[in-house]
Amino acid sequence: MDILMRLEYDVPADSFKAGDDLTIIQPSERVNNFDDLVSPTDPLAIKSILWYLAKLFISTSGCLFALGVFLLPKPYLINVYKFLGCIGIMFISYWANVSTTKAVIAARENNEMNPHTSILHSVLSLDLQGVLDWNEAALAIVKNYVVQCTLGLTFQHIELGPANRLMQLLTMPAFMAPSVLAMLPVPDYMLHHSPVFAALLPLGKIKMTCWTSAVQVCNNVVQGYRYARQFVSDVGLTALLENEWVRLRVPTVLRTFWMLRVAEHTISALSKCFFLKEQEVDASKCTSDTLLELPRELLVTGCETQTAVLGMTSVISFLCHYVGSFFQWILLTEDEDDRSIGTVSAILFFILALQTGLTGLDPEKRFIRLCRNFCLLFTAILHFIHNIVNPLLMSLSASHNPARHRHVRALSVCAFLVVFPVGLLIYLWSQHTMSTWLLAVSAFSVEVIVKVIVSLMIYSLFLIDAYRSTFWESLDDYVYYIRAFGNTVEFCFGIFLFFNGAWILVFESGGAIRAIMMCIHAYFNIWCEARAGWSVFIKRRTAVKKINSLPEATEEQLEKLDDVCAICYQEMSSAKITRCRHFFHGVCLRKWLYVQDRCPLCHEILHLVEDDYVPANFDDNVGNEQFDAPAGFADQDLQQ
Repeated sequence: MDILMRLEYDVPADSFKAGDDLTIIQPSERVNNFDDLVSPTDPLAIKSILWYLAKLFISTSGCLFALGVFLLPKPYLINVYKFLGCIGIMFISYWANVSTTKAVIAARENNEMNPHTSILHSVLSLDLQGVLDWNEAALAIVKNYVVQCTLGLTFQHIELGPANRLMQLLTMPAFMAPSVLAMLPVPDYMLHHSPVFAALLPLGKIKMTCWTSAVQVCNNVVQGYRYARQFVSDVGLTALLENEWVRLRVPTVLRTFWMLRVAEHTISALSKCFFLKEQEVDASKCTSDTLLELPRELLVTGCETQTAVLGMTSVISFLCHYVGSFFQWILLTEDEDDRSIGTVSAILFFILALQTGLTGLDPEKRFIRLCRNFCLLFTAILHFIHNIVNPLLMSLSASHNPARHRHVRALSVCAFLVVFPVGLLIYLWSQHTMSTWLLAVSAFSVEVIVKVIVSLMIYSLFLIDAYRSTFWESLDDYVYYIRAFGNTVEFCFGIFLFFNGAWILVFESGGAIRAIMMCIHAYFNIWCEARAGWSVFIKRRTAVKKINSLPEATEEQLEKLDDVCAICYQEMSSAKITRCRHFFHGVCLRKWLYVQDRCPLCHEILHLVEDDYVPANFDDNVGNEQFDAPAGFADQDLQQ
């Protein structure tokens, strides 16, 4: 399939003769002269169209066949390989027999031998001189004898045709017949046609296999279609795709294909260098140039087709997975959700390749674009690493974790997330002029730096609160303001990247994929984020208004209550009084109002209190009652 994708659907080179007058047709002239170009009386135009259609048909058929073979289960796949192996053995056997018979006929003509003499006659009569005269031909016959024995035994072992005792007995003689005839005093014309007759039996068995397997192949296709349709109706299309993805081991197949492809290009480049060395070219210069240019050439050729891009994507996914595992090892975390960095990186790289038209660029431009895509991918990996370390920082700071080595590990990763983007930006801005790509990389890098700074500031606040002996009521406000600052910066960068992408779409390189990605970015990263942020702001402002409408408890009331907040179970140095005469921290009650507008203890609606009078004989134990808050509410929200 990869080879077929590299076919060029243009006029073949041999369509033009050396004496033809070729002129360059301008785009406008192509449109005006199209009728003349495809005139039905022009044999060149007809030949070009037929050539184009033939290559298109071959490519489509080859891709469909390769896709069908790829989807086969393992037993059927082995049978297909056996069948193709039988075809290959037949052609190799025919080619070897033709080469041997030509060598024997040429030896007879060159040595002007008696046509009634033969190698077998010379050997049986102990004619040493006669055997020496057949030197090259005899060696060719011996080699062909060994080759045909091997091919015949292999063919008998892997053939899939109906078991027939007579056909099996005749298989080996059919492969060996030309070699045997070459040793006998047979006429040249008989020896010349012997490879054709020798190939008839294997060819007949292969055709018989095709005819006998045709019905089974059709039945398997129908059964596979019914299975897929039933699976989709029961579970869904997504589940079917996931199941087939795992069964076919698509990433492993693509990764293996790409590595074999790179190995092929490497061997080809080194062979070319050794060939030049044999031609007495400067070997040291050739070797040094090859070693310097080889990585670049491998990267360029490794993404010249869509299949190659998929293979490179699988390799990048494999590497990024272990990058994420390395940082998880540093942070001593084993969250399975954090192991998806390989999948996310693969999707991002493939989208960048499609968006930038990587396969359609010239080699030089392709290498530059590939390096730029790698820079964008590196910044995305930094964001993913931040998503791993951020919850760990919050957990370490809020859980009174005394393990200092875990704090040091997390802070070391944060330092890396700051130093690496800064170094990358310094290098890029010193080596390149300002461009839309450089602005995008800079925006992503600055954004990850801001995220790390925000995480460290919140980590510091939680760490300070963990070692305080009293309740810190302003902590929630500080955390909210810091996170609001970080989210605002991230939102501004999202808008900037949208306009940067719009500039690229209009003035640099447009395309349907880029337009679709911009729409997705505008919806999820701008509109949804803005709506979510505005919703949080409105909820907080409403909660603050409701809390401010509640009266503040006096010191005498708190001393008489002598209880803890029923939400956070911390002592109350200040509190708010609800309409139902319950006492809570103002910050805790505000968080509760994010969930619902009822009292946590008695579930009465929280309204404005008309006066702050509290009867002297109110129930002293009311503060000790429990409430049915959502599970984990206090622990999660207070840590935030």
